[in-house]
Amino acid sequence: MASGKFSELIQGEKPVLVDFSAEWCGPCKMMAPILSELKHQIGDHATILKVDVDRNQQAAAVYGVQSVPTLILFRKGQIVWRQSGVVPAESLKQIILQHQ
Repeated sequence: MASGKFSELIQGEKPVLVDFSAEWCGPCKMMAPILSELKHQIGDHATILKVDVDRNQQAAAVYGVQSVPTLILFRKGQIVWRQSGVVPAESLKQIILQHQ
């Protein structure tokens, strides 16, 4: 993902949840169905992006991602929430709705 495109995506009014993950990461694989469920629950209320830290090392470095998965919620280009590890869909839904 080109960094310009990424910057553009996170600048919007709509919250953007970014899942920084890696192919080799077990917990990251656990996040895939959770994020799928979350997308089903929130519909167009937020955008969900997956960023592979091995392929996008610059983005990972810019946001200080030390471990995967790391979830970061952006709104208007600002980080409004972040957490490392597996987070349940219901928790993510509540966090996104708080930041609309």
